[in-house]
Amino acid sequence: MFACCCSSSRMSALPAKPGLRHSVSEWNTNNHELSATAEHERHVSNVIRQEGRSLRNVTNCKTIWDESDTSSRLSDRVWDVSRWKEALETCAKKVDEEMEALTLSKEQTETALAATAVPLEVGCECLTLRDGRRGYELVTDPVNEQLKKEVELIERVQQVLQQHIDKSFEQLCVLQEARHQLTADIQNKMDALDIDMSCLSLTIKSPQISLKTNPTRIPSGSCTPQEWVQFSQYNVARAQEAMQVSLQMREDMSLTRAQLQNELDIQRRATEFALRKRNHHEEQACDELEWQIKTTEDEMAEMERDIQGLDADLQAKTACVKLAHTRLENRTTRPGMDLCRDEVQHSLVNEVHQLEATIMTLKQKLSEAQHSLQKMKLHHSRMLQDLSRKQEAMSLEQRSMKTRTRLTSPSCTDKTPVLLVPLTNSSGRSNLQLLAQ
Repeated sequence: MFACCCSSSRMSALPAKPGLRHSVSEWNTNNHELSATAEHERHVSNVIRQEGRSLRNVTNCKTIWDESDTSSRLSDRVWDVSRWKEALETCAKKVDEEMEALTLSKEQTETALAATAVPLEVGCECLTLRDGRRGYELVTDPVNEQLKKEVELIERVQQVLQQHIDKSFEQLCVLQEARHQLTADIQNKMDALDIDMSCLSLTIKSPQISLKTNPTRIPSGSCTPQEWVQFSQYNVARAQEAMQVSLQMREDMSLTRAQLQNELDIQRRATEFALRKRNHHEEQACDELEWQIKTTEDEMAEMERDIQGLDADLQAKTACVKLAHTRLENRTTRPGMDLCRDEVQHSLVNEVHQLEATIMTLKQKLSEAQHSLQKMKLHHSRMLQDLSRKQEAMSLEQRSMKTRTRLTSPSCTDKTPVLLVPLTNSSGRSNLQLLAQ
């Protein structure tokens, strides 16, 4: 205590330093404030550090989770796009197969249409040949009716087949358009797959990453996932609908070809039957007419001989008349009472009357015979002309039958395989080579 007193007395004895002086309490307060401030700042710093560490952990976890979630979503998206791409590829392959099948059916129909050219030509040629008949041979017989029916049927068949060909061509265009849409959709999905796969392979260490300007913008032409699915569904549905129509069209064409071919075969047989029947009737008529001509010629020869006999008898009867006339005339010169009408006179008169009647009868019969012979000659000439026309008509019938053998010739009946040109889709390839790359 004494020391303290001594010290304070010495200090008080020293001169005071000018300036602001603080009291001990202020000094203590300042020290306390400094300590408190230091503790507060350290506390704040600690809180900030803890929050920073927590934020780092949270943001790191969030970033990792977000990146993982994005990668997972990218993977799911890749799977969805791949699944739709496979569905589109399968549908495109079926469209290609249907196009090839429809093209084959169309070419078969075209072959069937081309095959009707020969029957139509044959039918018209047969009608033209049979129009060359003359006289009573130019008749509207069942053959003519069947030939006209055949020509009309062939023309109707050609019209029906051409309509099917036109429809199949239009359907091929529809299938080609559907195939083009599928190809474009597949190509877009392949490009999208390449982009998404490339995005999926990127990491923070990838050299390709960089900051972009306004990366969160919505690109023009963007669509919703529902619209994306609906677009592919529409493409598949459109292709399936076109394939269904094509399938029905192929079935209709096949059925139509079979039905029309049956109708053509039935009509061809009916025409050939009528032609054979008509030819048989022509042969019978020719045989009958030839027999009539031969019999008439024999009768004409007999008639000519009888006419000669009648003429000879007439000449002989004329000589007898001359004799009777001469006798009667000579007896008129008998003298006196010897000029009597005795039995000789009556006999000569009766003889003359009988001879004159006989001559008259012979002349009448000779005239009848000559007239009959002339009529037989005229009719014989008519029969010869008719026989000539019948033989000509039969020749035309036989030519028609020979012409119709072209319908059953091996070149017409053989089923030659149809050569197909490989189809190309809208990308110019015969299969999905584009998708295989």
